[in-house]
Amino acid sequence: MSQPERQTIVVTGAAGGLGAPVARLLRAQGAYVIGIDRVPCEACDDSVVADFSDDVALTAIAERLATDTPDVLVNIAGVMRFGLHESQPMDALALCYRINLLVPAVLARAVAGPMRARGSGQIANVGSVLGAIPYPWFAAYSSSKAGLAALSQGLRRELLGSGVTVTHINPRAARTPFNNGEVNRFLAITKMKADEPDWVARRIADAITRRRETVNIGAMERVYAALNAISPRIIDAGIAGQIRKARAAFG
Repeated sequence: MSQPERQTIVVTGAAGGLGAPVARLLRAQGAYVIGIDRVPCEACDDSVVADFSDDVALTAIAERLATDTPDVLVNIAGVMRFGLHESQPMDALALCYRINLLVPAVLARAVAGPMRARGSGQIANVGSVLGAIPYPWFAAYSSSKAGLAALSQGLRRELLGSGVTVTHINPRAARTPFNNGEVNRFLAITKMKADEPDWVARRIADAITRRRETVNIGAMERVYAALNAISPRIIDAGIAGQIRKARAAFG
């Protein structure tokens, strides 16, 4: 990875299993990293404790970013929902869409204008391969991450030629506490790969540093995502065996 200049980078979810190693890597490259999370971010130079589920807190953070705009905004904070969609409580669905899509949209809105006005900046959104290959039992999570991909693409086109880069990164599952016991059981049953968080963090940090536009982590995942976009029924057939096993375990 090339060495960035002394930039100010804001990372949401910076106390989490992916956010913390990403923050450490960006700091190691010389950036001044401000973490935003519900708890202090020990991997960061500065830490802002805020709960994005609260409208007042979200508004305050957005206003702060609009007036004191960083060089880079990295949206990593996320919420997982697993299980049959019909069993999901309404408040849990609302939180999933809020944290995974509304919060990045609000924060990107706050920084896009100031970044464009000065002619430089970067917005990096960390999505999921499940946004490109929606899986059963992850309907809300997949659709929220698919929305984040569309947000990134739309922003990129709005900001084209402005000097502002929009980066979208789709990791596979990572071995972090983000996955509860049922999710880990699903991964085991379906034999889906889960990567080491430091390995994923290096690829996220590299994509940010290199100002790449779209990064899909995993060779086969890139193929499946392309096939799903062209012919979803091919993916239906390809994951039918996984679905049968999961249905036997989870209903």
